[in-house]
Amino acid sequence: MTILRGTRAWRISLRTGEFMDRQPDPADVPDEIIDHIKSEENWTLLCDQWDEKYPANPVHEHDDNDGE
Repeated sequence: MTILRGTRAWRISLRTGEFMDRQPDPADVPDEIIDHIKSEENWTLLCDQWDEKYPANPVHEHDDNDGE
C-alpha cells in the first residue's frame, strides 16, 4: 500500500507491515496516519481488497482445505 503526500510516496508491505523503502524517510509519516492504516479493521480491509483485486498474488495464502 502506498501513502502519498505531494510528490513523496511511502510504500508499506501488506505482508509484513514494514516500510519497503528508506527514502523518503518513514519517520516523516505521522504516527496517527500509521496507527489509522494499521488498525485491525483497516489493515484487514486493505488486505482483503488486495486479495480481491489480485487473486493470483494474494497477501494471505488461502488453504483450499479450509473448513475440512
